[in-house]
Amino acid sequence: MSIRSGSGENGARLETARERAAEVLLGSQLEEIVELVVTSPEPDTYEARSADGAVSFRRSPVRTGWTFETIATTGRNPLGIQDPSSFSPLREEMRSLRPARDANSYPFAFEHVAQVFDHPCAPDLLVVHSAAHCYGGNIGQHGSMDAVQARAPLVVAGAGVRKLGTLERHCRLIDVAPTILALLGVETAPGNGANGAERDDVFLSRQDGEPLLDLVQPGGAQHVVAILLDGCNPNVLYDMAGSGEAQNVARLMSMGSAFAHGAMASLPTVTLANHTSLLTGCHPGHHGILHNAWYDRSLDCEVVTESPATWQEAMRWMRPGIETVHEALKRSRPSSVSVSVNEAADRGADYSTFELFREGKADLLVPDMSVLPPHTTRPFAETDDKYGWWSFADTVALTQFSAIWEGSHLGVDYPRPDFSWVSFSLTDSASHAGGPHSAIAEAAVRDTDGRIGELIDAVERSGAFEEAAFVLVSDHGMEQSDPEVVGDWDEALRGAGIDFKDESSGFLYVTA
Repeated sequence: MSIRSGSGENGARLETARERAAEVLLGSQLEEIVELVVTSPEPDTYEARSADGAVSFRRSPVRTGWTFETIATTGRNPLGIQDPSSFSPLREEMRSLRPARDANSYPFAFEHVAQVFDHPCAPDLLVVHSAAHCYGGNIGQHGSMDAVQARAPLVVAGAGVRKLGTLERHCRLIDVAPTILALLGVETAPGNGANGAERDDVFLSRQDGEPLLDLVQPGGAQHVVAILLDGCNPNVLYDMAGSGEAQNVARLMSMGSAFAHGAMASLPTVTLANHTSLLTGCHPGHHGILHNAWYDRSLDCEVVTESPATWQEAMRWMRPGIETVHEALKRSRPSSVSVSVNEAADRGADYSTFELFREGKADLLVPDMSVLPPHTTRPFAETDDKYGWWSFADTVALTQFSAIWEGSHLGVDYPRPDFSWVSFSLTDSASHAGGPHSAIAEAAVRDTDGRIGELIDAVERSGAFEEAAFVLVSDHGMEQSDPEVVGDWDEALRGAGIDFKDESSGFLYVTA
C-alpha cells in the first residue's frame, strides 16, 4: 500500500503542493528534461503524467501476484509502449538514440511504478528524466525505467544450464536470485510471493521474481559463480562478444543461454537498489534499499546508501522478512560456503569484502598502485582518474576471488565455494564518462573481459570447472544522453514557491 504523508487540512495542503509541483515539472520550460512524473494518489492507485498525456491505473492482488487495470487515459498514454524488445540489438539502439517520449518503451512499467510506492519512504513525486537529459556531469545515464536504461545483460552458462544460444527473450533482474538457487539444487519452501501472500514454492522468504526453470537441467550445478558488470549496456557487450573483442564473454555465451533483450532492472534503475534486487529476488520497494539516497519521514533525515562512507552499512536498511541468496542457501544447506566480493549486498556470506571494511581491515586489500594492473588500457587510466581507480578495485576483486578458489585468502582456508558473487565496477564508471558507445566504454569492456578470463582460469585450476555454472549480469543498462540537454528542475520549483527535498535527482518530497 502507498504511504501518504499528512491528513485533514494539512493533507489537503500537501496535495495542493504536490499538484503545483507536478504542473511546474510538466511545464514547457522543463519539457526537454522531464519525461514523466509519477504519483500514487491513493493506496494501490497510480498516475503517470507527461507533457502530452496521462494514464491512471490500479493494482489488485491475484493469487500470489498482481494484476493491473487502466482507469483512465488523457491524451497520449505515456506508458502505452512497454515492449522489452525495443531498441535491441545494437543496430536498433543506434537507429533510435535518445528516443522521444512518444517513442520510448517502459517494460513492466505498471509493476515497476507500483513497487516503489510500497516502501514507507516512497517519494511524493517520482520524476523520470528524459532519455536525452545529461545530468550530474555524466554522458552515460541510467535511473529511468526506459528499456535502454533498464536493460541489463544476462548470460547463464556451464554445468546444469541448457545450451540454447542467444534467445529472443527477456526477463527481470528479480528472476536471477531464484534461478541461482534453482541451479544450486535448493528446494522450494513456504514463503511470501510478490503481493506478500503466502506461497509454498519459493526459494527465498520473500520472492517477487520467478526462476528461469526452463534453463536449468536436472542435477543443476555444484557451484555457481555470478559475475556482475556494473552499468553494462548489453547491446554493446553482446556486439563486442560477437566481434571477438570480448572473447571470454563470448565463451560463456557459447556454453549456455543468453537473453538478447536482457533482464530488466527495477525502478529506480540505479546501482545499490538493483544489486540488492539481484541478490534477494525482490523489488527495491520491498527489500528496502529504495535508491542511492532517500528521505526517511519517520526519522526526519536523509538516508544515503551509496557512498564510500555508507556502502558497507547499507544492508541495515533492508526490511524485515527479506532473505539474500547467501542466507537462503545457508538455510537449505548449513554446511555450504558462499563468498561476496566487492558487493554491498553481502548479508549471510561466509566471506565478504565489505565485512573487512566493517571490521576496519580494508588495508589488508590495498594493492601496489605504483604500477598499472593487468588488463588496464593505459591511455584511459592515465587521463581519467576514475578509470585507473576502478581498474585497481576490480583487480583487487579478482585477486580475492582467485585466492579463495585456490584455497586460502588472508590466512583463512576455504573449500571451493558453493556460491560466489563478484562485482566489477569499471564498466559503469567508463560508460558514465563517455556514454556506452564511446571508446572509453569499449575499452572498459575489453579490460573487464580480460579479468573474466582470469576468473574462469581460477575455476579451471581448481578442478571444478565441469561442475560450475556461471551467471553474467549487470544491475541496469546505460543510455547515451545528449551533452547539450542539461539543467535541472530545482530552480523552477523554488521559483514557484514550492518547498521540497530532491533525493537522488528524481525522488521529490514536498512539504506544505
